[in-house]
Amino acid sequence: MKIPISVLVVIYKSNGEVLLIERADKVNFWQSVTGSIDSLDEDLWIVAAREVLEETGINIATLPVGSLQDMQHQIEYEIYPQWRYRYAPGVIINTEHWFSLLVPDDTPIQLALREHVAYQWLDFVDAAKNVSLPVMARRF
Repeated sequence: MKIPISVLVVIYKSNGEVLLIERADKVNFWQSVTGSIDSLDEDLWIVAAREVLEETGINIATLPVGSLQDMQHQIEYEIYPQWRYRYAPGVIINTEHWFSLLVPDDTPIQLALREHVAYQWLDFVDAAKNVSLPVMARRF
């Protein structure tokens, strides 16, 4: 069962472009990197680094110190009914902690095709318009 605590990582370049990735299990559903903790004692920074590597192929360890930033912001949201089976019975709220990651402008993206099928770099304004959940637009 998934633990209802997750991270969201907004990946961006110095030119102001933001990375959005399309989910494999929902056509035209665009989002930033996200992922849940694996255990209650797992550090959120570790989760953020792991999810970025798994979903985009970007290894945070190869980037300058300080590239990954904790935005000191978290939200609670209702888990979509179709995804609640992944959690313990009765769990309907997830707490999501936000991070940002500055990457070099020429950073290659290698998607985990079991999770995401496409990516696009958009300026902050267009990224906010194109994310699939309205609450996600607030992070830009």
